[in-house]
Amino acid sequence: MSTEPRRTGFWRDLLGQLRGWRTVDIVVAAVIGVAVGVVFWLWNIVWSVTTPLFVGFPPAQAVVYGMWLLSGVLGGLIIRKPGAALLTSVAASSVSAVLGTQWGVTVILDGTLQGILPELVFLAFGYRRWGMGVAVLAAAVAGLSPAIRDNIAYNVAWPLHLQVVYGVIVVISAAVIAGVGARLLTTALARSGALAPFPSAKG
Repeated sequence: MSTEPRRTGFWRDLLGQLRGWRTVDIVVAAVIGVAVGVVFWLWNIVWSVTTPLFVGFPPAQAVVYGMWLLSGVLGGLIIRKPGAALLTSVAASSVSAVLGTQWGVTVILDGTLQGILPELVFLAFGYRRWGMGVAVLAAAVAGLSPAIRDNIAYNVAWPLHLQVVYGVIVVISAAVIAGVGARLLTTALARSGALAPFPSAKG
């Protein structure tokens, strides 16, 4: 049996979902981006304040990194449309940049990369599966971006084994904080009735 009809149907459905963006979807994506962007800005301070605690083993600080990967996964889980993860992640990183960050406007690039990667995971599941497993996978894949980029941009002087440890911890932190956290937050918001206009209202 040919798979061509299935492929055609998949892309037709995807195009339909892209065309199905509503005003409420855009507004909520922006609201999520702004809210999480403020959290990002506060987390920048947390990162700076806690840096001395990890002077003996710097890669261990990556345990708190996952918070910076929350927006894309959360936006995708709530809005459940193609582009939602990317839009919320870019919005959040832009807000963080405007509020001021030690990394400057490069955080917008990071936000873009960290939005594209979970988007690809949601795409792989046809924007139809939103359970804990998919959320954790999307967050872990998003974590690959800082796991690689940070080592190239900031940790280049570290020995290779420390860079590898840092990358692994970033991915694990992303899976736990951004993956599990976003899934639980989506469930809590659904139970509160705040997600009534979305399919995610079912949890």
